[in-house]
Amino acid sequence: MKIGIEAQRIFRKNKHGMDYVVLQEILQLQQIDHQNEYYVFVKPGPDRCVEDSSRVHIIEINTPSYPLWEQFALPRAAKQVGVDILHCTSNTAPIFCDIPLVLTLHDIIFLEPRDKQNRSLYQNMGWLYRRLVVPRILNKCERIITVSEFERNNIIKKLDIPERRIKMIYNGYNEWFRPLSDDQEVYKKYMPEKGFLFFLGNTDPKKNTERTLVAYSKYLERSEVKRPLLMADLDQEYLNGIISRNHIENIREKIFMPGYIQNKDLPYIYNSAFAFLYTSLRESFGIPLLEAMACGTPVVTSNTSSMPEIGGINAILVNPERADEIADMLIKLEQDATFYQQQKEWGLARATLFSWKFTAEQLLELYQEVKGER
Repeated sequence: MKIGIEAQRIFRKNKHGMDYVVLQEILQLQQIDHQNEYYVFVKPGPDRCVEDSSRVHIIEINTPSYPLWEQFALPRAAKQVGVDILHCTSNTAPIFCDIPLVLTLHDIIFLEPRDKQNRSLYQNMGWLYRRLVVPRILNKCERIITVSEFERNNIIKKLDIPERRIKMIYNGYNEWFRPLSDDQEVYKKYMPEKGFLFFLGNTDPKKNTERTLVAYSKYLERSEVKRPLLMADLDQEYLNGIISRNHIENIREKIFMPGYIQNKDLPYIYNSAFAFLYTSLRESFGIPLLEAMACGTPVVTSNTSSMPEIGGINAILVNPERADEIADMLIKLEQDATFYQQQKEWGLARATLFSWKFTAEQLLELYQEVKGER
């Protein structure tokens, strides 16, 4: 087979969730599949994280906007190289394309009620684009992949997709997320001392940043240790608004916000943290949850959407809308050494159930099924 994979944004410097997923899938397929040829369609960028090999060919398409790149340049390039299957990996796909399509639909958050407080132009434009495109492509896809049983059931129910056409394939995590001794003291790029709390918050309402910071304020009021909080992807103006609205001035001097944290530094950050907060309102999978567990870092996560499925029955699951519950669990981790150790051990064991190699093996099986049905 000639298999096309859309990976538009993997060469950009600051990657995010879906970028990492397709990047790891490609790298694993490159290692395990010695029969098929792959054509990876990307937009030029500074981080050439995948190189050509005998069976993997990088096709750079330099088109300015995402819609033009996906709707016109991508199907044209895929047709020119003659791919048998085109796998679109980031929720959307070309509306007019006569190549058999496989779509990874990570979630259908864009079809759910929109939080009017989200003023991010980038996020709002992406939301609108998905709402316009996805309903028009679903019936054209040979297979739809999603990343958890929660999301699979959600898609089947809300979009009336026949069960045989939708496949659940879990994400994995990179092998460098493991217990480490930070001899290099990488954490010092971001924090003065080890033993901090870590939270990957941002302005997307689903990340529950405001309520999590209220919980952190309650934790500081009760804790004898009063651990600082490291937060990524948040700016000072947004933080100021949260502090002002909720009258939580006590958190201001305890928060460190370095901006974007490079992925290569994250294993050291997890290992140096006392605990990781993953208190989103909704996630389709939650790779950071898995990464933290693989490092042996206790995680406080939510009892909603996919997080109980990924975290497992012994995970610390809280109602993300109740700040007191989040604070209670932070205090329990701090005061109960046995509970803390149990959470470390549970996370390490749970993480072994997931791997990018297993993800890629299931992808390859799906490609072969689609080709066999043509």
